[in-house]
Amino acid sequence: MTQAFDIVIVGAGMVGAALATGLGRSGFRVALVDRGSAPVFDASLSPDIRVSALSAGSERYLSELGVWPDILAMRATPYARLAVWDETPHPLSNLLPRKIADVVFDASNLSARHLGHIVENRITQQALWNCAASLPTVSLFPDKAVTSLDNGDDHAGVTLEDGTDLTCQLVVGADGAASGVRDLAGIGITRDQYQQQAMVISVRYQGPVEDITWQGFYPSGPRAFLPLHSAGNGESWASLVWYDSPEELARLKSLDNSALMAEIQNAFPPELPLLTHIDARASFPIVRQHANTYVNNRVVLAGDAAHTINPLAGQGVNLGFQDARCLQSVIREAKRAGCDLAGPAWLVKYEQQRRPANRRMMLAMDVFYHLFSNRTPPLHLLRNLGLGAAKAMPFARNRVAKYAMGIDDELPLVIRQLTERLPGFKQL
Repeated sequence: MTQAFDIVIVGAGMVGAALATGLGRSGFRVALVDRGSAPVFDASLSPDIRVSALSAGSERYLSELGVWPDILAMRATPYARLAVWDETPHPLSNLLPRKIADVVFDASNLSARHLGHIVENRITQQALWNCAASLPTVSLFPDKAVTSLDNGDDHAGVTLEDGTDLTCQLVVGADGAASGVRDLAGIGITRDQYQQQAMVISVRYQGPVEDITWQGFYPSGPRAFLPLHSAGNGESWASLVWYDSPEELARLKSLDNSALMAEIQNAFPPELPLLTHIDARASFPIVRQHANTYVNNRVVLAGDAAHTINPLAGQGVNLGFQDARCLQSVIREAKRAGCDLAGPAWLVKYEQQRRPANRRMMLAMDVFYHLFSNRTPPLHLLRNLGLGAAKAMPFARNRVAKYAMGIDDELPLVIRQLTERLPGFKQL
């Protein structure tokens, strides 16, 4: 059986589902294919261990798509402050205040109510799936894997595992870091795996929901706190992130909950509230990869299929939403001009806008990773000077905050200059 569409999007995660919703609202005939089923939210269940810090820019995009009210109706936790400080011991540790160079980004300094929201991934994805499914121009194909790709000169298409053929003008690969579409299109990647891994732990703590998310930096890697919703009975949920060596995280994962809780309370900064319960834990490698090209003929990549970055500042899904917003804008322009949706000039325009922006963020995360994840005295001095300068200069601090919130499109000058001096910047 063959079905015809304007666009086939493979991957119905947050980025793919957002793109399908945006294009469907613009009247394009869209097929949204995913090997998984639609996510299901149940308010009585513990929070999803996978959460994202959605920036103000992502909130604005999701509002344009009409799904932000649905996300808020489920659950989302606003945060008004973001704190960063260095926890590396130094010769004067016993003489100086512990957080001599802590930096706090505060929404009140930006005339904003919040910096962003912490949202469970399944909530964002379900809201987008529901919205896409409600559009008459969008057809969902859940629980279907793509087995082959047709990337012709005048048409494109995919074949599903049940033998269904979907033909179109353009195929979008939004199927994650291990993208099958990217492989079928013959698009290579550059890939670097970090020495660290990250463990995510879903916990409950005593006290009300906090309005701050923070990261303390240690030589072995950062340890982060992300507030979630109330758990009732005077407790709240939170997501913790512990970066460390694979060997150390394997040891931690082998502990029972009471032993792990004791390790966390001892190893995390004293700002961590008193934990009462561990619900779930998972670890994953940290990999930076970038597709050699975002476009091959009638195939275009978006989100993690095109790029993955160090999750240090939680910017991965925000970059993916920026990809989706840009790509749908370019496709609309092509349609208004009466052009082929996969016309090279249009898809190159998308890559020319998104590749440099994604590359800058990837390298900015590398700056922070290499600057903080070590015990080298000169770098220790440099990072504390940098944090101290950011603390002393509100204008510079607020520029960084606006970029992270998706309000400003450009990295602050000093960070751009640092990234451009990193080895490998030109190759990414």
